[in-house]
Amino acid sequence: MARRFIVEADGGSRGNPGPAGYGALVRDAETGETLAEVAEYLGTATNNVAEYKGLIAGLRAAYALDPAAEVRVRMDSKLVIEQMSGRWKIKHPDMRPLAAEAKGIVPPGQVRYEWIPRENNKHADRLANEAMDAGKRGERWRPKVPPGGTLAGGAPEAAAPADDALAEPAATGAAATGAAATGAAATGAPAVGWGSADLGTPATFVLLRHGETPLTPEKRFSGSGGTDPELSDVGRHQAERVAAALAARGTIQAVVASPLRRCRETAEVVARRLGLDVRVEDGLRETDFGAWEGLTFAEVKERYPDDLDAWLASTEVAPTGGGESFAAVTRRVALSRDKLIARYPGRTVLLVTHVTPIKTLVRLALGAPPESLFRMELSAASLTAVAYYGDGNASLRLLNETAHLR
Repeated sequence: MARRFIVEADGGSRGNPGPAGYGALVRDAETGETLAEVAEYLGTATNNVAEYKGLIAGLRAAYALDPAAEVRVRMDSKLVIEQMSGRWKIKHPDMRPLAAEAKGIVPPGQVRYEWIPRENNKHADRLANEAMDAGKRGERWRPKVPPGGTLAGGAPEAAAPADDALAEPAATGAAATGAAATGAAATGAPAVGWGSADLGTPATFVLLRHGETPLTPEKRFSGSGGTDPELSDVGRHQAERVAAALAARGTIQAVVASPLRRCRETAEVVARRLGLDVRVEDGLRETDFGAWEGLTFAEVKERYPDDLDAWLASTEVAPTGGGESFAAVTRRVALSRDKLIARYPGRTVLLVTHVTPIKTLVRLALGAPPESLFRMELSAASLTAVAYYGDGNASLRLLNETAHLR
């Protein structure tokens, strides 16, 4: 007999649109036990978008626990329940893709929808508010494992073994393992690898810097505000080499790329080899270097010496001409990280991105100071890997591996 789950979900916006977040949980229909909790701060969004996001997250959590389970969704949003039940038309263009995404998670014959009064949806409402409060503090909401329960997406059969996820160091890479940063010191959580708790399969991000462009060997600033160059012949060859290496490992389950051309081209080469589609995530784009785009470091130092000194001294300072500070990049990269962790719980995902986003993810994982951004080397088409655990900790597993390019 198929397992039966209850998904309770909610979303809210403090301003509509305004700072928004969602919360969802999965219960065992027989015992009432909470099996999974998920929540996320969304930035600025409407109530309806947040409610649909909560539904999507709840359905994904239920599907990760048991793809064959029968699911009953309970929400206090009349709009979402009626639209997903097919009784109301979906007129708003922002709702249509969200509804389509929700419908594609659990097979239609396995899910049904039920409206409940708001007072009966307090658990999901609390999670949504916790996520919004965490976002206001600049933090990521962290799940708590319920007694006897599991984390969302913790079904081990749905994910590649963590040890296979590019965990071994290569001759040309610097591997590092250890506990990380996302709040462990503040919460007293045990370091990953040393604690006794079973945290489940982590979400593992394999970070691939795009292949070379004509600007790469000249060491010119090339961000999101410049010419958006394509890969060079060398860069295309590098993409083919990394695609072959990742295909041989066989651990990648999804591919996500920055919207910039050099990343999309690299990702498409790899995804084609792996038989996967490419999903674009805007938050993975490179820094906008403003007036410095296309210039070498020496040229910037000659033309804008004071601005360069200020930029090197503080991550809050933006490049000349309306560029983007590293602090701003950190905020959007962290938001994308949290979205992707929620979207791919327990899975190994290739993120094809740029120098600054990769260094930022490494820095945040290690809890390193902002100036560490200037102390890392990342070669074109190199691989780095970070694992994210259910208690909010992270572990750096690989840094700047380039053995596949030899």
